[in-house]
Order: sequence, then C-alpha cells, then structure tokens
Amino acid sequence: MSGSTKSTKVMGVLTVTALVVVTAYTAALGSNGWLWFGWVVLGLVTIGMATSRST
Repeated sequence: MSGSTKSTKVMGVLTVTALVVVTAYTAALGSNGWLWFGWVVLGLVTIGMATSRST
C-alpha cells in the first residue's frame, strides 16, 4: 500500500468517525453549525484526496 493510498484511507476513517461524533453531539446537546461546517470541509478534503489519487 502506497503512502498516498494509506493517507486517503486514514482520512476516510477520520471523516466517518467525525460524522459519528458530530451526530452524537447533535443528538445529545443540539445542533452546532460550526461542527457540521467542519465536517463538510473535512469530507470535501477527503473527496479531493481520493479524486487526486485516482487521476
């Protein structure tokens, strides 16, 4: 497994973990727009890494 593939996989796991954490926070304490914004940015960075790796 190359370094690029490994880092993309780590980012994917981090993104999914962050989604679970943000969802749990929202369920327990109410919605926080900044957390969701941060998760969207993280997701876009992950998608960008996966796209650049495949080209």
